[in-house]
Amino acid sequence: MAARRVLILWAEPGSTNLGVRVLAQGTAALARQALGEIEVEHQGYGPGDSPVALGSQKRMAARLVRPDAVIEWLRGFDLVLDTRAGDSFADIYGGPRHRRMTLMYEAVRRAGVPVVLAPQTVGPFDTRQGRWLGRRTLRSAALTMARDTRSFETARALGARRSLLTTDVCFALPRPERADDLDVVLNVSGLLWGPNPHVDHQRYQAVVRQLLQRLQQDGRSVTLLAHVIDSPLPDNDVPVVRALGEELGLPVVVPTDVADVRACLSGARVLLGSRMHACLNALSVGTPTVPLAYSRKFKPLLDRIGWPGTVDLRDDGDLVGRAMTMVDAPGAQERALEVRGRAQADIAVAADALAGVV
Repeated sequence: MAARRVLILWAEPGSTNLGVRVLAQGTAALARQALGEIEVEHQGYGPGDSPVALGSQKRMAARLVRPDAVIEWLRGFDLVLDTRAGDSFADIYGGPRHRRMTLMYEAVRRAGVPVVLAPQTVGPFDTRQGRWLGRRTLRSAALTMARDTRSFETARALGARRSLLTTDVCFALPRPERADDLDVVLNVSGLLWGPNPHVDHQRYQAVVRQLLQRLQQDGRSVTLLAHVIDSPLPDNDVPVVRALGEELGLPVVVPTDVADVRACLSGARVLLGSRMHACLNALSVGTPTVPLAYSRKFKPLLDRIGWPGTVDLRDDGDLVGRAMTMVDAPGAQERALEVRGRAQADIAVAADALAGVV
């Protein structure tokens, strides 16, 4: 029997954001766990495996009426896994992004191929058009997999045809060989270091510097980690961690790929992470994490897998004190391993559900 062909949408395996690479690799791993031997292709915003560019929104809408080479290409797949980049099945990033992803979803339906919404955040939908598009997608998808309870409830409320509560695909990835022992790893976000729509960047800088000062005062050995690697894009952790490392005389890790960052985290005692997938990478290899959250997507997902405590950078109060309390929390290593086990059980349930689609 020929290997089934699976297309993964909106998760580029070569992205400079290692969280997006985790999404691509984890979704493929979930599909292999469900279906066995498969052939995988990817398509995102930029160049992918499509024979031609997806084109403008106008062009994408036109192919729903007059099928073109993209529709013919889509017809060659047995299954399409629509990741929506993990957190973009919402209207918080603006109407154009939501509409473009919906048009690609509709092209898959036009091609007659089953489409599954892979484990992701669902919502929020704060506009009338956003809710209408979300409802249309949820009611027609073969399966919607939500990675947290809030997303699952949102999907159900909007009439999802078939929905499943699971977790992030990061937990479908294999555990790497343990790397060199590290004490505290601090992931600093280049996105948050400068002006951004999520948090006060000056306060974020102050929190990071105060954390470093407190950790060093406590005699902890700190390694700085980039989780979005170097590129011309402004969303880039490398310049910030290198500048801090040089200023403070701290070692810096700039991983080359997902396997590299997971190996690094497997050898750490604890991670303080400003990127959600840095935190999930840590937990999925059994390393405790202190999430420095900047958006709503962190807490529901971590609550779902039973990881206690998130430092929300949008909150008032002593953020540094909260983080330091979590760094030395008793029993953290054991809880991280328990979380990993629970999350992998969720992935097994998702794989069984996915196997029933094709």
